[in-house]
Amino acid sequence: MGQTAGRRLGLSLLLLVLTLAPAFAQYGDDVIRQIVVEGTQRVEPSTVRSYLLVQEGDAFDASRIDRSLKSLYATGLFADVTVRRDGNTLIVSVVENPIINRVAFEGNDKLDDKALEAEISLRPRVIYTRTKVQSDVDRILNLYRRSGRFAATVDPKIIRLEQNRVDVVFEIHEGDVTTVESIRFIGNRAFGEGQLREVIRTKQSRWWRFFSTEDTYDPDRLSLDRELLRRFYLSEGYADFEVRSAVAELTPDRSDFLLTITVSEGERYRFGTVNIESTIPGLSSDSLRKVVTARSGEWYDANAVEHSIDAITESAGNLGYAFVDVRPQVLRNRDARTIDVTFLVNEGPRVFVERIDISGNVRTVDQVIRREFRFAEGDAFNAAKLRRSRQRIQDLDFFEKVDVDQVQGSAPDRAVVKVNVEEKSTGSLSIGAGFSTSSGILGDLSVRERNLLGQGQDLRATLLLGQKQQQVDVSFTEPYFLDRNIVAGVDAYYVQTDRRSESSFDTRTIGAALRAGYPITERLTQNWRYTLKRQTIRNVPSDASIFVKEAEGTDVISEISHSLTYDRRDSRINPTNGYYSKFTTDVAGLGGDVRYLRNRLDAGYYYPLTKDWIGSLSGGVGYIFGLFQDERLLDRFFIGGEEVRGFANDGIGPRDRDTGDALGGQWFYATSAQVTFPLGLPEEYAIRGRAFTDVGSSWKMTTKSDQKSLVEDSAEPRVSVGTGITWVSPFGPLGVDLGYPLVKQSFDKTELFRVNFGTRF
Repeated sequence: MGQTAGRRLGLSLLLLVLTLAPAFAQYGDDVIRQIVVEGTQRVEPSTVRSYLLVQEGDAFDASRIDRSLKSLYATGLFADVTVRRDGNTLIVSVVENPIINRVAFEGNDKLDDKALEAEISLRPRVIYTRTKVQSDVDRILNLYRRSGRFAATVDPKIIRLEQNRVDVVFEIHEGDVTTVESIRFIGNRAFGEGQLREVIRTKQSRWWRFFSTEDTYDPDRLSLDRELLRRFYLSEGYADFEVRSAVAELTPDRSDFLLTITVSEGERYRFGTVNIESTIPGLSSDSLRKVVTARSGEWYDANAVEHSIDAITESAGNLGYAFVDVRPQVLRNRDARTIDVTFLVNEGPRVFVERIDISGNVRTVDQVIRREFRFAEGDAFNAAKLRRSRQRIQDLDFFEKVDVDQVQGSAPDRAVVKVNVEEKSTGSLSIGAGFSTSSGILGDLSVRERNLLGQGQDLRATLLLGQKQQQVDVSFTEPYFLDRNIVAGVDAYYVQTDRRSESSFDTRTIGAALRAGYPITERLTQNWRYTLKRQTIRNVPSDASIFVKEAEGTDVISEISHSLTYDRRDSRINPTNGYYSKFTTDVAGLGGDVRYLRNRLDAGYYYPLTKDWIGSLSGGVGYIFGLFQDERLLDRFFIGGEEVRGFANDGIGPRDRDTGDALGGQWFYATSAQVTFPLGLPEEYAIRGRAFTDVGSSWKMTTKSDQKSLVEDSAEPRVSVGTGITWVSPFGPLGVDLGYPLVKQSFDKTELFRVNFGTRF
């Protein structure tokens, strides 16, 4: 019995062994018993194992091993990876990528090392890979292409060092600037190639453009050119216009581009009926019609439509309707070639400004930007005020770029205004040199910071040295005094002027002034100024006028000035439309030796006669009288030169009959009618011509009864005509005028040729 049981147990064990034997055999053949990592130097073997998708005890799975291989390559740590099987051992052999010891550039001249280093990704102590090197080569080439050098080449060199380190050297051949050799237009009928070349920013390469970069090829600028062409044609009535293609072909020697722009002009349209339909109760269409600039019968102008939308929105806002949505409804009649425009004025959604977010400003504090907004957080949102705010921020001239956008707030009736700016340099150190008829040869040194400490303050110091004038002045301006919309400032100056050729004396003035100004409305501003100065008339020769001799000496002047300015010009620098007026009153006598009241009114009106021809009418009138004393020689009005061209400085007005010294007048007026026009030269030359007629006079002075016969005086108008040019040259502004006096007095002093030239570098 026992033997039988023993045999049965032995048989069972034999059967179990025979059954499990294949499994044990399989386990011994296909399972990873050990993973061995070879070739590591800096990287820990455990780090290599962590990237494997198989571990010890796993089966030899070819798919997972292949994926492990790719995973190791993807780390960028290794130049080469091999995986092989040795029995039950998985051997992973790696060749580590070297560490970058140094990155250097050779052959670069136009772009410095700092600019190139900011563009590439390779740095010392970073893992070197061929992919990174090639990527950086492409980055460098793109950088050169953006600067117009498409012929640039970059050859990376690898210098191997000990301890698996390398130096990466980018050998650069910058090549010449790749310019635009020619610009051709295809499909244009209404406008010639010359006209269209003036519209776009890209220019053809010419020898005189050595100060410009607009003749270099720039793909981004070409995209802008397409938009500029579209706007131009839409402003001229071509509502169907489109740019079909803009192709830039590189010449075989890679030195120039040939630019071909294909356009489809379409038909030209006029404005048909122009209507306004208001659905807002109490806001009539008639009250808005007068601000619409689009006129029935005129050539269609997309700009006029946009301006009309802004004007309607602003006008409705002024009438108390803050939530207005103005949308133009355009109906095109292709047979009659007219476009009917109906401005639909609806009540817009009641949206309030939830928040104003400002970004991009590094130096400039938020408040400097925030105070330029025409609305505050919590106010009703207004698109016209948003555009005006953006313009005011740009006018600060602190930023290279200003982006202002409206996005959805935390609720449907809330809007967040996002402002992104890109700052530019606001400090300057400039040296100037030039010549003017009034001051002779001159030079100046100026130091200025327009955004002091990021607070928007303006600090300036200037030294001027000229043949006839020397001047030192320092000024400081706080644009928001006491956090209010008040421009306040202080000035200190020293001026020495040679007036011997006009009136036989020199003057020396030392003084200081306090000033403040604030807006009463968006267009009307009020300014106050207090001046305290010490003024001396000296170097009077023995044969000078008796009136000059009487004025010789030193006086202290304490003066308060007040001015009101109303300005509706489209630009204060180069106005083409609009008008302005300024009334100034000066009162001296609150202390000091001099007492007088002086009033002056200046005004100007500008109107575009055509697109490029600008007409203007400007002038001024003034009167001074002494308060309980005679007015002084230096306080009278001296005109000529700039005011009435064709006459010399101080060439008009009362004059000593014997010596010819200019004595100035109590009264004056000067007016000018002028037309500014292009000379047919490319617009980029910035050369414009002008024709003018000037009329003016200065007369009357207080004298003793026995001295009246010593003065030549006449209130009769003086008239001159002439022509001139203005060139905003790379060396500075240059103005030349030829003026001929048609009506003059025998004692007046005339001047045929007048030139002003100056530069800063």
